[in-house]
Amino acid sequence: MTIGGERRRILVVGCGSIGKRHIGNLLRLDAGEILACDVREERRGEVEERWGIETFGNLSTALEQRPDAVLVAVPPSFHIPVALEAAERGCHLFIEKPLAAGMEQVGDLIDRVKRRGLTALVGCNMRFHPGLLRVKELLDAATIGAVLSARAEFGQYLPDWHPYEDYRAGYSARRDLGGGIILDAIHEVDYLRWLAGEMQSVACFAGRLSALEIETEDTAALLVRFANGAIGEIHVDYVQRAYSRKAEIVGEKGTILWDYAAREVRWYSAADRRWRAACDAADWEPNDMYLDEMRHFLRCLDGAEAPALDLANAKRVLEIALAAKTAAEDRRIVEL
Repeated sequence: MTIGGERRRILVVGCGSIGKRHIGNLLRLDAGEILACDVREERRGEVEERWGIETFGNLSTALEQRPDAVLVAVPPSFHIPVALEAAERGCHLFIEKPLAAGMEQVGDLIDRVKRRGLTALVGCNMRFHPGLLRVKELLDAATIGAVLSARAEFGQYLPDWHPYEDYRAGYSARRDLGGGIILDAIHEVDYLRWLAGEMQSVACFAGRLSALEIETEDTAALLVRFANGAIGEIHVDYVQRAYSRKAEIVGEKGTILWDYAAREVRWYSAADRRWRAACDAADWEPNDMYLDEMRHFLRCLDGAEAPALDLANAKRVLEIALAAKTAAEDRRIVEL
């Protein structure tokens, strides 16, 4: 893709699992000249060998190549420092979820992006899942009437996430890098807010309940109140041995069920007392939602679309997740 007749230059900072996924997808989409940066020599070597693209071990040196956009795929505690430096150089931003590990300098980043007239998108690949898109369509069409309650669940055994790596060395296991299941599974907070509306208060129980050798919480149960009075429940964990990701939306006129593993959306209509179902396309695969997310980002850069999750909304999602941590620590309900 080009800007003013010149090929766009995109820098991916962080060459772990998600960084490599984005590199491969950008190349597949012929998005422009792709560069990569990582402090770990072995990761740079892997990227060079696999794709033959130029890599850098230092962010400042990489930014001297004057990229048009920067994808921030480092551990959460480094998201804001990297994004601030890139924005100061005039780079548009794609920041992996969560926006940050805490609220420090989030406002500074929002101000800098606005002042420089930059585009910024925060990773929200679950919004591009065909099942959740169907749920959104059903809700927007008032298929089940007013929402009364919403439930979301995600669980997967942490050592199974990246079986080729020691889970104890990953950022998920470390408090200082912004790990822990609440921030790791922030998708559930984001998509329930997207589907059911703004959240106003949150309570939470969380802790390390398993024998996993990590510093962070491995299980959390959030209870939220939506602005319309509806009640939400979110369960997330690092401990389920069988992958689970699903949601249930209960309305005055019916119920919607989504199951990632079953690749299905089902909905019940009280009017005719019937269940209906829609399945993901037979050839759909998980990387498709990441490709669609990246296509969306490229269209945002072209000015054709507005970011699905901009900095202001990503900040709100982060506030909710951090409020859940506070609620668990203080054993109280936190008003947002």
